[in-house]
Amino acid sequence: MSLPQPVPPSWKDLGKSSNDLLGKDYHFHGTSLEVKTATPSNVTFKVDGSRDSKNSFVAGNLEGKYTDKAHGLTFTQAWSTSNALRTQIELENQIAKGLKLDTTTILHPEKSAKSVLLNAAYKQPGLHSRAVLDVFKGPTFTADTVLGRDGFLVGAEASYNVTEGRVTKYSAAVGFSAPEYAVTLHSLSNFSTFAASYYHRVSPDVEAGAKAVYDVKATSPGVALEVGTKAYLDSAAFVKAKINNSGVLALGYTQALRPGVKASFGLALDTQRLNEAGHAGPAHKVGAQFVFEA
Repeated sequence: MSLPQPVPPSWKDLGKSSNDLLGKDYHFHGTSLEVKTATPSNVTFKVDGSRDSKNSFVAGNLEGKYTDKAHGLTFTQAWSTSNALRTQIELENQIAKGLKLDTTTILHPEKSAKSVLLNAAYKQPGLHSRAVLDVFKGPTFTADTVLGRDGFLVGAEASYNVTEGRVTKYSAAVGFSAPEYAVTLHSLSNFSTFAASYYHRVSPDVEAGAKAVYDVKATSPGVALEVGTKAYLDSAAFVKAKINNSGVLALGYTQALRPGVKASFGLALDTQRLNEAGHAGPAHKVGAQFVFEA
């Protein structure tokens, strides 16, 4: 007899364990600062800024969010240094249990550009489905669904251009997820890109994962491979390391300095150029991130 089925991950979260292991906490593209605060009236503020080490460009974002948990309502307003205004309104579990609706608008006053996204997500045991309508781009309707049973996952995504009257994109994926490990296979971009990811929680303190990507249309032949690991030093610190088949080694270290204060440092090295005297090419990168949360 099968156990009660949990809600499967959404399409974008298939392979999330491996993607997070290989993609998060590697802050080597510059320096960034993030400050989060909350008020007793369910309003949170977030200010973040970053300086790109490659072009010294500084970008920032100011965000305010109000949450009314009793009515399932969330209102978010954000303003970036590129003068982009983003407004998001979310309503969850009000019309039907498991149904979430949200509207996102982005306005660029200087460019006279705007976008409106209408989103819907429906979650039930064994089912996670989403739909997005991009009002001004196309309009384009995108839908995806993930089915799950006994750890096995099957998902698909498709985009339809309403004006052109044709399917512009389609993808599919299968996977298996267990508490200690997960395997996911993707066929993306109209079945022209294939990806396989693997995640394994070796012990409570050690995680490992790998990802392989093959692009049929890529100019360089072969499979792009990346492997990585994460190890907790104690309850307040962990280190991460990964390397790809191009010889780029990335290292990350994250330390909780005190409750609400976290510092992360990253380093990327091109191991094929370590013996070149005085080399400081673009493949060698270093960076840091500081997060303050109250």
